[in-house]
Formats: sequence, C-alpha cells, structure tokens
Amino acid sequence: MTLKRTVALVGMMGAGKTSIGKRLAARLNVPFADADHEIEAAAGMTVSEIFAKYGEPYFRDGERRVIARLLGEAPHVLATGGGAYIDDVTRATMKQAAFTIWLKAPVEILIGRVKKRQGNDQTRPLLANDDLRGTLERLLAQREPVYAQADMVLESADEPHAVLLDKIVAALAAHGICESHE
Repeated sequence: MTLKRTVALVGMMGAGKTSIGKRLAARLNVPFADADHEIEAAAGMTVSEIFAKYGEPYFRDGERRVIARLLGEAPHVLATGGGAYIDDVTRATMKQAAFTIWLKAPVEILIGRVKKRQGNDQTRPLLANDDLRGTLERLLAQREPVYAQADMVLESADEPHAVLLDKIVAALAAHGICESHE
C-alpha cells in the first residue's frame, strides 16, 4: 500500500484513536504518531502536568505546533488528542495536510473505555472530576458539530478492530488516499 496523505484520527477520549491508529499504520506499513505522546516528549511532562502548571491555552498552543510539525512529515497515521480538532487553526492545518477520520463512539462506550484506563491515565485532565458521564456528555455535545467536519465519519462501536480497519482501508482507497500494489 502507498499512503498519499497522512491519515489523522480525531474524536473523543476513549474513541480508540491510538489503538486503531497503531493497527492502521501497521496495516498500511507506515509510521504511527500519537500527538499527545509527542507533546509529552517535547515538554518533558505529562499532559495533565502541562494543564496543571500552565493551563489549557498553553497546552493547545503546543499541541498546534506539534501537530503542524507532524503533518509536515511523510504520510503516516496520526492519533490526535480529543480537543485538537476543536481548535480552528489546528483543524484548518489538518484539513489541508491530512485526510481526517472522526472515530465516533456513543457515550456509553466512551465511559467504559475511559474507566478501564482512568487509574493509570495521566493524559485526560478534562476528566479529572467526579462526574465522568456528565463531563463526557457535555464535551461530546460541544464537539460533535466540529468533529462532523472531518473527511470521514466512522462509528467506533464495540466490534473487532479488523472490521473497523477494513472499513477505513476501503474508504481510503475509495477517496484515493491509498492505493494497493497488488
């Protein structure tokens, strides 16, 4: 397979951007990047530490720069943080330089996935409160209209990853984003 543009996965925390992204990159035989991990490496601290020490606007500024840098690299699969696509500048950069896929998941699935990681997860400062459901519902209501601007919407339900990957690869081929050399 040849990937002609970077594929950027967007969506809520717990939608599966990292797990699907890693598998998609392997399937396409291209590199994988996780924006939050890149931000943490550049800052030398976790996302939560950045939020606590400097605030969300500072974090979003760094996120904007990191995603722009990543999108300047050879085509790859990029998993973004849940709020990255909400930023107007980041979204415009992504729309110009990548094929964006919204991994859309219902709040029940998001809650289940986020709860599995909550104890050891330091990358979701917006969920650091006692109302996980309310916070996710509020963020989802705010973000869905923006996520809907992605080039493709894919339901990220509880189905095998192989099924989702087949759907993504077929859609990428249909959009001319990747081509097979078979």
